[in-house]
Amino acid sequence: MVDVLLVGGGVASAACAGELRARGFEGSVVLAGRELDPPYERPPCSKDYLRGAVERAAIALELPGDVEVRTRTSVLKLDPAARTARLSDKSELEYGQALIATGANVRRLPVDGAQLEGIHYLRTLGNADAIRRDAEGARSAVVVGGSYLGTELAASFVELGLEVTIVCLEEAPLERHYGAAAGGWFARLLAERGVKIAGGRALGAFTGEGERVTGVRTEDGETFAGDLVVVAAGAVPDAMLARQSGLELGALGGVRCDAGLRVHGTEGLYAAGDVCEWESPLHGAPARIEHWEVAAAQGRTAARNMLGDGVAHEEVPYFWSDLSDWVTSEYVGVAGEHGWDDEVVRGSLDDGAFSVWQLRDGRVVGVLSVRRGEDLDEARRLIASGERIAAADLQGG
Repeated sequence: MVDVLLVGGGVASAACAGELRARGFEGSVVLAGRELDPPYERPPCSKDYLRGAVERAAIALELPGDVEVRTRTSVLKLDPAARTARLSDKSELEYGQALIATGANVRRLPVDGAQLEGIHYLRTLGNADAIRRDAEGARSAVVVGGSYLGTELAASFVELGLEVTIVCLEEAPLERHYGAAAGGWFARLLAERGVKIAGGRALGAFTGEGERVTGVRTEDGETFAGDLVVVAAGAVPDAMLARQSGLELGALGGVRCDAGLRVHGTEGLYAAGDVCEWESPLHGAPARIEHWEVAAAQGRTAARNMLGDGVAHEEVPYFWSDLSDWVTSEYVGVAGEHGWDDEVVRGSLDDGAFSVWQLRDGRVVGVLSVRRGEDLDEARRLIASGERIAAADLQGG
């Protein structure tokens, strides 16, 4: 019997364990994760760790010493009524309360040539190790996808001395997240550093010679050479455990939870991180967010509610992304899949110090900051309050 079972070896579980102990919880805690390593920071996998600038030990997450960590151990099925978990080592574990934090799986692209060697997806330290080994013998790389991860990978490959091409559906990288004005700025920055941008292109196939990848071909027939290809096409919630356990999934593919992250229709069972789809008071609708910082915040909220606080998860989501040491972008917001219908730029895109304020129905729903961190506190306040504000009142700040 364990008092708290944490399912998943990522930051949400680590944050939950830390919060429980910080708030004086003295019961037993078991963290079970399928990965080979104890919990670690994932962001360096596309940045410092990928480039060999930091070692494995430097990115390990700190855990309370009395938390039992079981690596290489999957939870195959939960019985929420009996509060039992069946583990991959064929044992069964009774629990008092549990957190589902199984994360997400990469979205794989089932196109011709997908079986070729040299095609990579990045999710774990092991993936980063394999990519770095291939990069050491490569001259060129293609990154498929213009997301946070795709642009971070491109910057790292430039630092490793490779010729780099980004192939993405958007006209400019990060356009879907930040809008056309900011996307154009990031595209220019990447181009200045030597990255070729092939925007507005859909992947048609991977090309190869023998068993090895040689590049990609887009649906319009153009080919881009790469000794190494990394696909950054997003991720899907790892809901296999939830399905096996008969839990309800939401419209966004995550485990359906209430505002306090309790799994719908259960007692003592919570979810956090990429697999959590919760009734967000700030979003005004079910939300699911894939980001390391959000997972950590949700892990802490789940811990509080395990201890009886009864709080809703209302923290304004915060993201950040580094493109090598070129630039750091920060974002707070709840724009979600509904997006925004107006935007205001503060500062100067030309000078590379600006913020982009996204509005929907006259309310601020997101703010991107590049070298204007001073705007983020105001952004959080306006997003949390939901007050209406005219676009003109945001200008000139």
